[in-house]
Amino acid sequence: MTGTAPAIVATGLTKRYGDVTAVEDLSFEVRSGAVTGFLGPNGAGKTTTLRMVLGLARPTAGSATILGRPFTELPEPAHSVGANLEICGMHPGRSGRNHLLALAAFAGLPASRVDEVLDLVEMRDAADRRAGGYSTGMRQRLGLAATLLGDPEVLVLDEPANGLDPQGIRWLRDFLRAAAAQGRTVLVSSHVLSEVEQTVDDVVVIHRGRLVRSGSIASLITATGVRVRSPRAAELAAALEREGAEVRLDGTLLIVQGRTTDEVGDAAFAIGAPVHELAVEAASLEEVFFHLTSDPEASAAT
Repeated sequence: MTGTAPAIVATGLTKRYGDVTAVEDLSFEVRSGAVTGFLGPNGAGKTTTLRMVLGLARPTAGSATILGRPFTELPEPAHSVGANLEICGMHPGRSGRNHLLALAAFAGLPASRVDEVLDLVEMRDAADRRAGGYSTGMRQRLGLAATLLGDPEVLVLDEPANGLDPQGIRWLRDFLRAAAAQGRTVLVSSHVLSEVEQTVDDVVVIHRGRLVRSGSIASLITATGVRVRSPRAAELAAALEREGAEVRLDGTLLIVQGRTTDEVGDAAFAIGAPVHELAVEAASLEEVFFHLTSDPEASAAT
């Protein structure tokens, strides 16, 4: 973490609907100029949390600020925050361009900004078509264009990859990384964990409305051992076990705990065992996510 003040701060957010607690005592920070993944199973409280952050739902307890203020107190919200919490809702008979022109006029933004954001999301050619004919992916792009109208410092996006094909998902990844490189802050929820792993700098993971982990993606996905493949795997396993390493053997593959790649390589060299593969074995984000969210007693950690 840098010394820059966080762009988003949630403190003790709680939301109850009658006897149902959707979010409970949830606190986290989102770094300025970074892409943060907001993760959790269906029903974990992600959308409810984002609605509270954006002033669309009143917390039962707690508070949230964006750029140091509650959303409702931002002097120029369109220039501060761009948010898209659901696939863009618009009249099916209206064109994408007209939809954006209406939003720009409502926010007091120049009409010229519409073509600029259409270019940013690569929708200029489809802008004058009726929205009723748009694919889900095109509606996602139009929703993203709407969030960009005010050239905001912070983007809050709920499942923006839904409906995108592989090319569109790659485009979204590049777009979000470029936004962070320009100094924007991005908070994005997603179920596409393999893509999140390639895109985000930090993660906030919630389960049953509570925080279970937050921090950098690098700190979450830690090394779990050394992966080594050798035609003399059994001999190498025996040598490593004699040195006190914990070894799992599967044919020609070994997973070695408690040793570095250098140490495993040296052990193989010492017995003359050829090595066909030698690498750090790390848990994927998906593996870590399922571990965290399968344990209801998981404790919060930052």
